[in-house]
Amino acid sequence: MVALIRLALLPLLVWQDSANAALDWTEFPLPKGSGAHDVAPAPDGRVWFTAQAGGALGLLDPLTGHVDEFPLGRGSAPHGVIVGPDGAPWMTDGGLNAILRFDPASHKISRFPLPADRAEANLNTATFDQTGRLWFTGQRDVYGRIDPASGDVRVWDAPRGPGPYGITTSPAGAVYFASLAGSYIARIDPTTGAATMIEPPTPRQGARRIWSDSRGALWISEFLAGQLARFDPNGNTWQVWRLPGDRPQPYGVYVDQHDVVWVSDFGAATLLRFDPAKEQFSRVVGQKTDVWIRQLLGRPGEVWGADSAHDRLIRVTEANEKSGHGP
Repeated sequence: MVALIRLALLPLLVWQDSANAALDWTEFPLPKGSGAHDVAPAPDGRVWFTAQAGGALGLLDPLTGHVDEFPLGRGSAPHGVIVGPDGAPWMTDGGLNAILRFDPASHKISRFPLPADRAEANLNTATFDQTGRLWFTGQRDVYGRIDPASGDVRVWDAPRGPGPYGITTSPAGAVYFASLAGSYIARIDPTTGAATMIEPPTPRQGARRIWSDSRGALWISEFLAGQLARFDPNGNTWQVWRLPGDRPQPYGVYVDQHDVVWVSDFGAATLLRFDPAKEQFSRVVGQKTDVWIRQLLGRPGEVWGADSAHDRLIRVTEANEKSGHGP
């Protein structure tokens, strides 16, 4: 039985602290109408992003600010993008109802369509497991798996119907997803594909995105409850912290190499940094205007977000860990 061990109703918001003072905030403009949704740093220092409104995959060079966009086909509306073990970007495309792979060298697009009886799955996010298989979610009550080697696509009905959204793989290789409409998280059995629900202590919380830290603990943005949650599978325990402000709406969540948690708040149009050791939220110094970041990702020393409302990408860099990937 899952036990709630702490609810922090009044989190401490530190607008400036010693950690944030060492962070650099940089904005990279994108072509007008891109509607960037998700972002994924590439192995060579550049950054892939999904231009959902433009039906394209984008590539930013942070050194020069140059942006290339590659159309994905008529009707495309890409949502998520991640870099696979093969070094290529893989996308969930709700418009095409397919998973796409883009070859960075040839620019060839490989399409893995969902079965005909799974039309309009509303594809969202994806993750690779430790065997190289890709798992994905669709808000129209589905989650699934692709074997890139064979091209085999499998789809399962989600527990409690519509809602699957965020998905992650833990360091131990376990795959979990979050259900926004279903208000739960679930662990997928990699052999059978069956999903076992894990009920958060807060009802109707709207679990949206999910990310594993280095110890295998899962961090969840609870969009409807305005909370950041942590679930420890080892102890089967939960902790939750309400974001600062009157009407917080946590959306994207990402855990960096220091196990510091980053979360975007649509309610306050801001990006927050959460220190689990101090249990403190802080607003990133350097943000000058509102940002609506739908997804966060990163690499050592850098956190990246896609601000769909303003056609730009956001990078937060640790001043003492300069990566050389741009100004």
